[in-house]
Amino acid sequence: MWSEKYRPQIISDMVGNEESRAAIMEWFAKWKKGTKPLLLVGPPGIGKTTMAYLLAKQFGYDMIGLNASDVRSKSRINEILTPVLANVTVLGTPMIFVDEVDGIHGRSDYGGASALIDILKEPTVPIILAANDDSLDKMKGIKKVVKTISFKKIPPRLLRVYLENILKKEGAKLSPGSLIKVIDKSRGDVRSMINLAQSQVTGFNPQTETTFENINVEDGVNAFFKANSIEEARIILYSMQIDPREKINAFYSSIITSNLDNETLAKYLQIISNADMLYGKIMKYQNWRLLRYLNDILINLYQKDDRIRYSQYNLSWPLLNRIRWDGAKIKSLSSVMAKKLHLSSSTFVTICFPFVLFCIKNKKLQLDLQETHGTIIEKEIESI
Repeated sequence: MWSEKYRPQIISDMVGNEESRAAIMEWFAKWKKGTKPLLLVGPPGIGKTTMAYLLAKQFGYDMIGLNASDVRSKSRINEILTPVLANVTVLGTPMIFVDEVDGIHGRSDYGGASALIDILKEPTVPIILAANDDSLDKMKGIKKVVKTISFKKIPPRLLRVYLENILKKEGAKLSPGSLIKVIDKSRGDVRSMINLAQSQVTGFNPQTETTFENINVEDGVNAFFKANSIEEARIILYSMQIDPREKINAFYSSIITSNLDNETLAKYLQIISNADMLYGKIMKYQNWRLLRYLNDILINLYQKDDRIRYSQYNLSWPLLNRIRWDGAKIKSLSSVMAKKLHLSSSTFVTICFPFVLFCIKNKKLQLDLQETHGTIIEKEIESI
């Protein structure tokens, strides 16, 4: 998809908000332990998330990406962030990015906001937050402990230059009238503008009388499984103007974390697999016209099912699958090692397991593990 193909690779590739970007670069260059976290505020699609990821890439940090759904409760925050904050040297040099932070309270906040504020008060790693609106009362507590930098909508003249450059690289054309309509409809949202332009050029986005206006991934997944008909679900699906990889991952992570019977789960995963294979062919042959068939595959996921709610993983899909299938082995190993070290299993996994992985990676430790009837037999455990 063009929005992915032409995603900025370095900060200077970004368009608009030059002063804000310069202020963020200065903050990052001068960052030290205890520096106030950053809050990036502005409408969606103008580069807040992209800016955070490019900063991590440019300054050599490992990004820990979260959103409001991940930090809705104190226990969830502690589960995700405590290992990161406590094992900085083992995990590398982490940087925390929390997107849509203005939505924490709107998603059944169970102490999430207060727990996050406690972390923001004494940051030990760089922390960047992003919000669409910081004027809400619920943002007052967060705003007191952060440095706020505002992002503005990209002016239409800059959007036109940016889009015309992409069209030129693609060897594609839009009439002057269509160009103006695409820019106007995007309302300063760069990602939306690029997706709409590609829709016009390739024709994979059907025209519908009723539309949900460019809904985000979370609202889209939730609305899809709440739709009253397949026609409504189809409209919602086509209105999710997001990167196809992100769309596939969103449905996968939401389905895999829901409480479904095995037969239904297998059906859903087969559909996701078909979508993934199509995307693989698109990427391999760079045949983006095949993208028009992606939503035709994903629509087969539809059935009105209240058990499925949007869930976002902050790890890559291959790593998530590895964790899913190797989880039993890790659990068994932690049980054995916890007894040897006189620790609880959770303490071993949180504190000691990263060191074990580090030692194995650097060939300082060799484990010969066998799995027999669900039990790990450790032949060389005494060497530890």
